[in-house]
Amino acid sequence: MTAITKICCIGAGYVGGPTMAMIAKKCPHIEVTVVDLNEQRIAAWNDVDVTNIPVYEPGLSDVVAEARGRNLFFSTDVESAIAAAQMIFISVNTPTKTYGSGKGQAADLKWIELCARQIARVANDNKIIVEKSTLPVRTASAIKDILTHTGNGSQFQILSNPEFLAEGTAVEDLDAPDRVLIGGDNTPEGRVAVQALVDVYANWIPRERILTTNVWSSELSKLTANAFLAQRVSSINSLTELCEKTEADINEVARAIGTDSRIGPKFLKASVGFGGSCFQKDILNLVYIARSYGLSEVADYWEQVIIMNDHQKRRFANQIIKNLYNTVNGKKITFLGWAFKKDTNDTRESAAIYVADHLLHEQAEIAVYDPKVIKNQIYADLNYLQTRKEEENRKGVEVIEDPYKACEGAHAIAILTEWDEFKSYDWQRIYDSMLKPAKIFDGRNLLDADKLKSIGFQVRSIGG
Repeated sequence: MTAITKICCIGAGYVGGPTMAMIAKKCPHIEVTVVDLNEQRIAAWNDVDVTNIPVYEPGLSDVVAEARGRNLFFSTDVESAIAAAQMIFISVNTPTKTYGSGKGQAADLKWIELCARQIARVANDNKIIVEKSTLPVRTASAIKDILTHTGNGSQFQILSNPEFLAEGTAVEDLDAPDRVLIGGDNTPEGRVAVQALVDVYANWIPRERILTTNVWSSELSKLTANAFLAQRVSSINSLTELCEKTEADINEVARAIGTDSRIGPKFLKASVGFGGSCFQKDILNLVYIARSYGLSEVADYWEQVIIMNDHQKRRFANQIIKNLYNTVNGKKITFLGWAFKKDTNDTRESAAIYVADHLLHEQAEIAVYDPKVIKNQIYADLNYLQTRKEEENRKGVEVIEDPYKACEGAHAIAILTEWDEFKSYDWQRIYDSMLKPAKIFDGRNLLDADKLKSIGFQVRSIGG
């Protein structure tokens, strides 16, 4: 097969945008076009001021600035890009189903199927299709089925190339990944397609870090990697409650076990709970697949990771209520942070959403400050839950762009995201502006509790 010179990516979100920007930067000989039907999103990627791109990741604006207009293009003309490309990445949203069979667990493949049908309709030559979205096992066969039976004689090879990006460090992860995983069919045509994608990544990634497998192993490896990481978070969080009942300190426990080389220190940070677009979705997918094959024990095992995570978020909210004399009705509670973690503006499955929802049920008045998340996104996250009317969410939650103003007159502050800037605030000033006793609930164990206590704050940390 001839070398790849034109790549198209369908989907300009948190995965498609950064991944394609890095490929364009590292492969100036390849023309990369990112397409999306969302005109607003494409306009933001094309904004003259490159700091206004829709995905906030440290260093990403520089990568986009280098390649955009040279060999990186963002467009709403999906069909032209599909027709011109030799290799098409599918990087559209695959949310958990909110309806019908598999509701609450199975992935909703509506957008994937629409992509496959569009490719089949437009393609007039052979294409390599690369699954980049996080997908349940055996999605490739569904895509292949559609392409083979609705296409006009073109040959399609389907590859699985799951992303292992951590939001907040996506640029580093793309620049120097632990591994790149490529799954394809073990046929002569499949091996040629796999090699074509290997050759793209080999422009900057050492060959020994590019792993090739069959499609099913690749798809399942993605779900498994996220399930294992989430499991570690839930495991350490499950012990925070025990620490709070005893004299143990979860930070000391985490440090002690993290020095064991068999365990290692990563993903042992106790918190209000994990969020993000992948962990929960991928575990639910794993649970759904296991149940669909009648593997109840396997499904129950992985489902417990989610149950523990939900429990931790609920427990944090209940702790706030209990410490405010069992009522938060009409009390101002300030959330510092709404993103699911620092250095990203992604809020998907953020713990803040669920803690806020719980407190709103108790008639609390919530003020929110986050350095990167816009006001409309915060309201959209709460409205998505459909637990109350949109007007009620707007009435109960005020989004404030100045952290000091957000904290003024508050009964309590809850730290929901571990943004570094929170550590350097003038906490004496904040204390002076709050109602007394001034309380801080540190859901990320981010702040220096002793220092805050010396100012006069009452501080509750996770697992302390």
